Amino acid sequence: MLAPPWIPVPPPGYGGIEAVVAQLTDELVDRGHDVTLFAAPGSRSAASVRSLLDRAHPDEIERSLHEADHVARAFEEIDAARARGRPFDVIHDHCGFVAFAMADRVSTPMVHTLHGPFTDETSAFYARHADKAEVVAISHAQLEGAPAGLRVAGVVPNPIDAEQWPLVREKDDFLLWVGRMTAEKGPHRAIAVARRAGKRLVLAGPVQPGQEAFFEREVAPHLDGHRIDYVGEVAGARKRHLFSRARALLMPIRWPEPFGMVMLEAMVCGTPVIAFPEGAARELVIDGRTGLLVADEAEMARACRRLAGIDPVRCRETVVDRCDVRCVARAYERIYARVAAAALGGWRGGRAAYADELGPGLRPRRGVETGALHARS
Repeated sequence: MLAPPWIPVPPPGYGGIEAVVAQLTDELVDRGHDVTLFAAPGSRSAASVRSLLDRAHPDEIERSLHEADHVARAFEEIDAARARGRPFDVIHDHCGFVAFAMADRVSTPMVHTLHGPFTDETSAFYARHADKAEVVAISHAQLEGAPAGLRVAGVVPNPIDAEQWPLVREKDDFLLWVGRMTAEKGPHRAIAVARRAGKRLVLAGPVQPGQEAFFEREVAPHLDGHRIDYVGEVAGARKRHLFSRARALLMPIRWPEPFGMVMLEAMVCGTPVIAFPEGAARELVIDGRTGLLVADEAEMARACRRLAGIDPVRCRETVVDRCDVRCVARAYERIYARVAAAALGGWRGGRAAYADELGPGLRPRRGVETGALHARS
């Protein structure tokens, strides 16, 4: 399991990819697999942990120097294991771009999870290196921008360990927004919605380097410590308390976000999500069951008065059925088995056989080789 080098696994605060890696890795170990986790210093796991760099780099995320160093050292250890007669079956890569681009330089087959959106630049990158590794998408929406020829082994949602999140049926009277302080995440829109609805709003999340000006201009002037309250970055018990007690989570994003873990974290607590139909929100929010999909801020404010019909228990059960870490681990096991067998010449089904697992409603774009694996129990 190849994690990014920036933040320890599990993350002490913000760190969506690191949280996904932590849960999936521990579940695979629980299921009897022999897993080595290559991750930033300070990482902890039920797997065997190998930290390759001298320190983590939380303030230098995506700096190619550290990612290249991390990946090169991991590849050296992976090849050394093969030379010792103890080869890994599969590399599961969660890094940005270096490992995928260099996947043909290592002797072990690779599965690469796509954690970001496709842009013009990233689409060109993946088109250039498409034949080097299998990829897994985290939503069907993410694949809408995928380049032709990308080898998509499946669509598997990010996992959540439902047992770690409380179900609360009786909610407090506040709305919640959680995320990075950027325009596309929409904290300023959440403030406008709360004011229209006459509701208290709690904002939580980090102000990362480069986001200070936006925060001071669009968020700080509205904070009063009561009706509009900013509580900073949250983790652990405090985070679970906010998600479980909120009347609803607002998701006023205006970009095609490929997933959105905060939606799962709310819904597994029985807290509905009110979202714009952007990106993966169209798949994760089931209108009337786990939340409400709305067109704009005015409709979002009106939706705050339509939450009584959403059953917290049904909301949680829907998320558990689709995205619990046990379901997700089983889906990845099937992908690992295929990729490992193909590398050994044992997979005879051919790429077309992947289509047998296409889920209802998924229609792959022409030229994108795909086989969807819905993580369902």
